Amino acid sequence: MKRRISLLLCIVLVFAIAITGCNKQEPAPSKEGEKVAEDSKEFKAQMTFNGSSTLAPVMSAIATDFIEEYTTWDKVDSKFPEENIAIYVSAGGSGAGVKAVLEGTSDFGMLAREIKDEEKEKIGDMKDFTLGIDALTISINPENPLYKIKDDLSTEEIKKIFSGEYKYWDDVDNSLEHKEIVVVIRDLGGGAHEVFQKSIMGDTQVREDAIQAPSMGALVTKVIENKDAIGYASFGMVNQNEGKLIPLKVDGVEPTKENIANRSYKISRPLIVVKKGKLTPEQQAFMDLVISEKGSEIIEKMGFVPVN
Repeated sequence: MKRRISLLLCIVLVFAIAITGCNKQEPAPSKEGEKVAEDSKEFKAQMTFNGSSTLAPVMSAIATDFIEEYTTWDKVDSKFPEENIAIYVSAGGSGAGVKAVLEGTSDFGMLAREIKDEEKEKIGDMKDFTLGIDALTISINPENPLYKIKDDLSTEEIKKIFSGEYKYWDDVDNSLEHKEIVVVIRDLGGGAHEVFQKSIMGDTQVREDAIQAPSMGALVTKVIENKDAIGYASFGMVNQNEGKLIPLKVDGVEPTKENIANRSYKISRPLIVVKKGKLTPEQQAFMDLVISEKGSEIIEKMGFVPVN
């Protein structure tokens, strides 16, 4: 217990989240814009992850588990030096994850969407790991009267709500009050909105006055705080905030683990980690945990659907 408390006290925040060991003083993480050496033969006690705000807490949880078990690299593999394990995780969106890998400012990029063909081409020698599946649930506040009369929205109804064609709740059902619908989305350049646009909106754009949340956590908070709000909340975040928001069926299909896994629920997305070039032995050792049964258990515990 003392060891666990001591370790947790040494967790360092870098941007959104950072995880590190604590027996020795470690060098500060790379400054913004500073290149991360590729395929370096020199042992690196630290590694960095940047990207999806949905995947960041998952990677942080796995990193914490890894550090609590080993603390120093020599305990992972006797061939490694006795240096503290330092794993830094920062959230900036899926696009930022790809950019960080391309620019060499992060070892790994995190995406909560498919990797685009042009991104694969730019990265070149790319290693990718699909860790799990998430879904974007169409969620409302538990106090929203809609849920008492309707727990299912069609794709067309969702499109009308998010485009602004349905501006008030009584446009959705005339038995509801004449209150304005508060639409909450992720930033338009983010991976989550890209998935929602492709799955639901098509060529129709979301209403201009929609609230753009900077992270999935912020989106969920907006829906929790406003009974007239509706947003596309991550399945994992819904599970982490059970009872605080209500996910609706889409075209009659409920967003359950089974329906997400078999893709019958239409708004799903993969959770992916990407790397440019060959993994170093220490990076491979950590990713072996990430894709292991233990890693899958952590992914499921965080509310997502593991692929393994």
